[in-house]
Amino acid sequence: MNQRSIHIHDDLVEGCRKNNRKAQLQLYNLYYKAMYNSAFRIVNNTAEAEDVMQEAFLTGFQKIDDFKGDSTIGAWLKKIVVNRALDQIRKKKEMVSLQETDLQIPVDDSTENFLEILSYKIEKIRKGIESLADDDRIILSLFLLEGYDHEEISQVLSISNNASRTRYSRARQRLRDLLKKNEIDQLVN
Repeated sequence: MNQRSIHIHDDLVEGCRKNNRKAQLQLYNLYYKAMYNSAFRIVNNTAEAEDVMQEAFLTGFQKIDDFKGDSTIGAWLKKIVVNRALDQIRKKKEMVSLQETDLQIPVDDSTENFLEILSYKIEKIRKGIESLADDDRIILSLFLLEGYDHEEISQVLSISNNASRTRYSRARQRLRDLLKKNEIDQLVN
């Protein structure tokens, strides 16, 4: 009983199968922001993320007949985006340099509120993830930001499930160490 599910965008998928440009544009407009964000979290560069996203949509439209409906069209497109982004990283294979930014913690405790503190901490963690080596940034992004589980990560990265868990644990520890080091550096400077 392996029946195909009915999804809310089946009409757009069918239009794309018929090479209907209007359906392709509608599908693109529905998913381009999410796909760009997924690509950016992996490649860590706006221009590259845009290229990855565009190439992924082109691939998706060319291979739309391969979409069997086992998942949503969004999940299928996301898999293409993630694979394209990983291909981009493999081609590049160099550390991404970050621009130095001067993050200051507000000095006046009476003016700080919860949202300002939270926003600062989120930004600090985001910058920390961006500064990690490619392998660490990719595994953290896939698990924490994209919502992939270790089984999915192991398939995407062609590693074992245990290797995914180990790499995630080590990347998380490197991020913690980096954040602690940055706090100490800010106190000293």
